[in-house]
Amino acid sequence: MLLLRAVLGNICSRVSRVPLGVPISRFSAAAIPAPNPKADVHFNQIFINNEWQDAVSKKTFPTVNPSTGEVICQVAEGDKVDVDRAVKAAQEAFKLGSPWRRMDASHRGVLLNRLADLIQRDRAYLATLETLDNGKPYAVSYAVDLDLVIKCLRYYAGWADKYHGKNIPIDGDYFSYTRHEPVGVCGQIIPWNFPLLMLAWKFGPALATGNVIVMKVAEQTPLTALYIASLVKEAGFPPGVVNIVPGLGPTAGAAIAAHMDVDKVAFTGSTEVGRFIQQAAGKSNLKKVTLELGGKSPNIILSDSDLDWAVEQSHFALFFNQGQCCCAGSRTYVQEDIYKEFVERSVQRAKTRVVGDPFDFKTEQGPQVDEAQFKKIMGYIKTGRQEGAKLLCGGSAAADRGYFIQPTVFGDVTDNMTIAREEIFGPVMQILKFKSIEEVIERANNSMYGLAASVFTKDLDKANYVSQALRAGTVWINCYDVLGAQAPFGGYKASGTGREGGEYALQAYTEVKTVTMKVPQKNS
Repeated sequence: MLLLRAVLGNICSRVSRVPLGVPISRFSAAAIPAPNPKADVHFNQIFINNEWQDAVSKKTFPTVNPSTGEVICQVAEGDKVDVDRAVKAAQEAFKLGSPWRRMDASHRGVLLNRLADLIQRDRAYLATLETLDNGKPYAVSYAVDLDLVIKCLRYYAGWADKYHGKNIPIDGDYFSYTRHEPVGVCGQIIPWNFPLLMLAWKFGPALATGNVIVMKVAEQTPLTALYIASLVKEAGFPPGVVNIVPGLGPTAGAAIAAHMDVDKVAFTGSTEVGRFIQQAAGKSNLKKVTLELGGKSPNIILSDSDLDWAVEQSHFALFFNQGQCCCAGSRTYVQEDIYKEFVERSVQRAKTRVVGDPFDFKTEQGPQVDEAQFKKIMGYIKTGRQEGAKLLCGGSAAADRGYFIQPTVFGDVTDNMTIAREEIFGPVMQILKFKSIEEVIERANNSMYGLAASVFTKDLDKANYVSQALRAGTVWINCYDVLGAQAPFGGYKASGTGREGGEYALQAYTEVKTVTMKVPQKNS
């Protein structure tokens, strides 16, 4: 498998020094510990108040290994009653005078760093569990996802005692200043495509600023978050500060969104569900909302680009994580004079992509997360063919069992086709042709989404012009999926509201309070 320097930013230090084009198998033994695909699952209950509990209903649901379709274990199925219990525990932890509220801001940073240390200690086990439950290649889980998780927590640990207010030179004999105070009980709902990383993106800014958390994890991938819960307790966070409720979206997720005692909700997932959450927040207590939603991101290849690099990066932009990325470069626009060669090279690259056992270090692509996602993607492939797109490779299941799909490339795609408008969330590349820069900008922006975009060109003027013209929350130039804890991430239009990452994420987890005091003047 080719390890790209641009894989979601820098990966672990030994891996990141490997030059482009070196197969991951050459350094895996030295840099990445061997996995144990038969690792035991230690936690499958609800985590409330630093204690493990069954669901009040005693109901459970299965979590499935997408490589085989077999059940890994049963997990407690939390619903509204369990969410109520978690919120009550969080409220108690957030009470004025509680250990958490009285804790020094610097010590919150200590706890976040301690949690990062524990994740580093158990990194191989967590990567194994992530791959078992999600299907992504173990090498990616260990070297990419876990590295970003640890860096994210350490980044926000550093912010814990640095995000503060200002003095204000108000008129008159007054001393005026602002305080950045925690919002309170934060409901957090995370997706299944990056279970550990999305947990870290939510935990980091919320805990650094002194909030308490009730998190609903995706029913497809609950196992790693539940293990992290045990590390939260081991790290020394007070009871009730972090509560994790596995369950289903229409029950547990909906209960968080509509809860009258949840002060903020943060959601990553589909635009359809995001609309529901925003409506539920408005109809309940008008809680603060941040949404990181879907995308149909344009990846623009100008004729003066480095073609070898553009082909490889475009392949990565679409196929990374089995195509299950909200910011995937899923509309590949190629200028007409290089279109034919770009398509030929892209098809050849897709044909060489290694699909298989995610615990094999040679594997680039594992299974889709579950049967529902597999069927949805196969349906889009069928629709693409029916609407006249040219299927150039792939298009079928890639194994007799499990949810594997062949890397698929469509050419002759037009903007009105379903596969060019809707988020497929799978390993299906669509390549479109354009003539001029003005044309492609108009077409790229003609979408309900605005999460990410990219442009490949050797001309700096063109790069600047296109990047400023594109209506997207992130624009990459001559690279793709370069993300870091320091940089904000979020979307325009139906791709969401608010930002995660960097200093910007702290704004969503704090209230600004103005305090003004009368200053007595000495008598003359």
